[in-house]
Amino acid sequence: MKFSDPSIECLVIAEVAQAHDGSLGTAHAFVDAAANAGANAIKFQTHIAAAESTRDETWRVNFSYQDASRYDYWKRMEFTEEQWQGLKRHADDRGILFLSSPFSLEAVALLERVGVAAWKIASGEVFEDSFVEYLARTNSPLLISTGMSGWEEIDRVVEIARANSAEFVLLQCTTQYPCPPQNWGLNLLEEYRHRYRCPVGLSDHSGTIFPGVLAAWQGAAVVEVHLTLSEQAFGPDVAASLTCEELRELVRGVRAAEAARQNPVDKHSLAAQFAADRARFSKSVALVQALPAGSVLRREDLTLKKPGGGFASRHIPTFVGATLAMDVPRDVLLRPEHLVEGRNFL
Repeated sequence: MKFSDPSIECLVIAEVAQAHDGSLGTAHAFVDAAANAGANAIKFQTHIAAAESTRDETWRVNFSYQDASRYDYWKRMEFTEEQWQGLKRHADDRGILFLSSPFSLEAVALLERVGVAAWKIASGEVFEDSFVEYLARTNSPLLISTGMSGWEEIDRVVEIARANSAEFVLLQCTTQYPCPPQNWGLNLLEEYRHRYRCPVGLSDHSGTIFPGVLAAWQGAAVVEVHLTLSEQAFGPDVAASLTCEELRELVRGVRAAEAARQNPVDKHSLAAQFAADRARFSKSVALVQALPAGSVLRREDLTLKKPGGGFASRHIPTFVGATLAMDVPRDVLLRPEHLVEGRNFL
C-alpha cells in the first residue's frame, strides 16, 4: 500500500479489537459485517497474555463478569495461529485487507506467519522504541496511532520509521471512549501533514460517522472506526463503536467527501452548465392585466413572471412611461414589438 499516492482511496478500517469477546465464530461474523458494509479492511488485536502482561496488570475499567484479572481477559481473547489463519483467509475471500495490532514481539512473529497488509501500532505501543523499530524493518507499512503521544514521542516514532525507510501514516487519535467532538482533534491532521510531510489519518472513538467523513474531506488516507454488531452487545468499546448500518453510511460519506475533494468546481464553468435552465427558473417582465394599444405603462402595471428569457427585472424602470404599440393580453411576457418604436429598452 502506498498511502502517499493521492489516487488511492481512503482506507476505511473496521476495528474489531476485543468485540468478539473470545468467540471465533463472532470474529468471523465481523469479517462478513465489515465486508458487507463496504469497509476496505478488518482489524483485530492479537494479544498473547504470557508475552504481554503480568498478573499485576490493573484494569482500566473492570467491565468483565468472568475474568478475575486483566491477564485472564487477555488469555480469553487469544486465538490459535490456525484460527488466525482462518480469519485471514476469510478476509481474503471477502476481498478486504486483514490487519491486527500486535502487543508483543511474539504476536508480531505470529502475525508475520499469518500475513498482515500493514502494522497497526496502537497508541500505547508507540513508546516502545525497539518494538517500533522491529516493525519498521519488516518493509510493511505502519499505521501509527498518536492517542497518548505528545510532540516529542511523535517526533521519535517518525524518526524511527524514516531511519528504516518505512512507509507510514500518522493517525490522529484521542484515547477517550467515546470521544466528544471537542476532543476529536481534526485540526491536527493538517498539523501532522505540515510538520512531518506524510500521509495522515484518523483513528476514531466517537461512536459517530461525523469525524470520519470530515477527515476524508481533509484528505485523510485512513479512517479507522470501531465496529459493533449491536448497540446492545457486550464489551468495553460498544459506546465508541459504529453499528453495521452506521459503518455502511460512513463508507458512503467518505466516498462522497473524496469525490468532492478530488473534483474542485470552477464557478464560471458550473454556471455555464446550467445556462439552459436559467430561463426555466428565472422571470421576465409581464403585465399585471391586459392593456390596450396607446397605454402609457406605470410601475403598477408591471410584474415579473416565469419563464425567463424576456426582459429581466432590471429593465422595469425603463418600461415606466413607455407606450404600448398594440393590445397586450395579461400574462404575456413583454417583447420589443409590443412597444412604440424609437425607445431603447436594453
